[in-house]
Amino acid sequence: MNLAESGTEFHTATGIQSGVWLLVAVPALSALILLVIGRRANKWGHLLGALVPIALFVYTVMLFFSVKDLHGEERRVDLNLFDWAPVGNFRIEVGFLLDPLSLVFALLITGVGSLIHIYAVGYMAHDDGRRRFFGYFNLFIAAMLLLVLADSYLLLYIGWEGVGVASYLLISYYFTRNSAATAGNKAFFANRVGDVGLSIAIMLMFAFTGTSAFNTVLGTNFSTGAATAIALMLLLGACGKSGQFPLQTWLPDAMEGPTPVSALIHAATMVTAGVYLIARSAPIFNASDAARTVVTILGAITLLYGCIAGAGQDDLKKVLANSTISQIGYMFLAVGLGPGVYAIGIIHLVGHGFFKAALFLSAGSVMHAMNDRIDMRRFGGLWRVMPITFGVFACGYLAILGIPPFTGFWTKDKIIESAFDKGGATGWILGLCALLGAGLTAFYMTRAFVMTFLGKRRWEDDVHPHEAKPVMWLPMAVLAVLALAGGYLMIMGGSVQHWLEPSVGEAEEVGTHTVSPVALTAITLVVVVFGIAGAFLAFGRRPVPTVQPAGSPVTLVARNSLYADKFNETFLMRPGQWLTRALVFFDNRGVDGAVNGLAAGFGGSSSRLRRAQTGFVRSYALSMLAGTVAIIAVLLAVRFQ
Repeated sequence: MNLAESGTEFHTATGIQSGVWLLVAVPALSALILLVIGRRANKWGHLLGALVPIALFVYTVMLFFSVKDLHGEERRVDLNLFDWAPVGNFRIEVGFLLDPLSLVFALLITGVGSLIHIYAVGYMAHDDGRRRFFGYFNLFIAAMLLLVLADSYLLLYIGWEGVGVASYLLISYYFTRNSAATAGNKAFFANRVGDVGLSIAIMLMFAFTGTSAFNTVLGTNFSTGAATAIALMLLLGACGKSGQFPLQTWLPDAMEGPTPVSALIHAATMVTAGVYLIARSAPIFNASDAARTVVTILGAITLLYGCIAGAGQDDLKKVLANSTISQIGYMFLAVGLGPGVYAIGIIHLVGHGFFKAALFLSAGSVMHAMNDRIDMRRFGGLWRVMPITFGVFACGYLAILGIPPFTGFWTKDKIIESAFDKGGATGWILGLCALLGAGLTAFYMTRAFVMTFLGKRRWEDDVHPHEAKPVMWLPMAVLAVLALAGGYLMIMGGSVQHWLEPSVGEAEEVGTHTVSPVALTAITLVVVVFGIAGAFLAFGRRPVPTVQPAGSPVTLVARNSLYADKFNETFLMRPGQWLTRALVFFDNRGVDGAVNGLAAGFGGSSSRLRRAQTGFVRSYALSMLAGTVAIIAVLLAVRFQ
């Protein structure tokens, strides 16, 4: 799909589609009610907060069926609401775009979001600020839906910033804890770096096209240089929001928020925004091979980074956070491979939403039962006392490993296959990175599985683990089923891949594969089995120490997340500080010095001249006489020269 064929024609909304704006307005209104009405909503606020996404999901399903049987461009519906800034011939419109890509994301956000909201009713039952929590939660949902339903980059940017604000409020929900407040600030500032890129990209769009509307921007034949510049700036924004190298370090620290927040951010909302942005901008990236290459490189680096960092963590939620970094890396790798592969990245994104939500909610159930402890070295043997949580976590674990017939087998394996099919040395390097990532994923996830649920009990005396309440385990069970069957349903017959074609382009048929798909599947499973076996040998056949051992230098690097924070501090933060100090010095001594020096010069000279104004007539008469004598002397000198 080239820029000119990106699909710039839209159809007018009819019937139920004309209410698409409710998907944003309703959760925004509920958030306003919960946050403004105050303590009067404490008794019923959580119920309102949980019912809203359920209602949105039902409506989104109805929207899906309203376009399901349509063909091609007929599945792209544009709803123009009002003119935001009409100035002469220049105007910015507010409107929503209902197409296969936005519908897939809306279904994921409202569907998985509903399950997480229901779970949160039980998880936050004893929290005094539950009403405020659900207000932030609904604000998050509203902002994310605005982001994926917007019909222009400028409106998308508003949702983008709304997601950033809501994530800050949720990550730092326990703001009285210094660690939570610091984590919220870290996420906020890391995202601001990425947001600079997105804002520059939008400015470039206005410079080249005079608008940021999708139907114009994505239908413009940019030069290669312009497309590359816009694509790289979009990529910077995507890296910040989706936690990709080098802006990935905020994501593990975001675990300071309540577990439902972690599940919502990592499974269905915030971290998926960057993948959505690249997929939505497919025509721009298709016009720049250089930009797509950078996307694939960053994806490969990040997926390996997340695997290595995840293997060194003892905090169960941070293990899962690093797994999210890695899995989003797989998605970036897929969408960076270009035409025909965008849909594969989106399919893995949806599958990841299922099994990652199951994993996080299971981790929250464990944390809830262990008096808010999350150190895996203090767990062990939990499968006996928490069988439902164990079963749900096992489904998510098998899905992320790619064990058939679980979801990851159908989605992640397609990315590995597509990477090899890129061909040449690049294809082999990317394919081997993705394959190595599958083995490392099996290792660190098996380590977490064994340390948490298997082996001997390592609980402390004041801990009495028990199964979660039905309001918590029922949503977990639904996600477990989706982790089992969701991938097959999406891949079967290329259903979702063909469904997404009007948004991301037609799927390319590969004539000859670099590696036979059957052989590659077998190789991938062997690599995964080796990863599982390695983790069992290291952690399943010997006692797990309750105190973390010193370990080797390699282990130390993994525990410190490859010193990514140190890297960012050295290469990003410190140079920024030095530049700021240099600019402050130049401003104080240079700009201010020049201005203040000029003012001081005029002030000093004027004060000296002022002394000549004494107010005495004799002084003025003497000055006049002296001046007269001087003038006569000059005239005489000139006359007799």
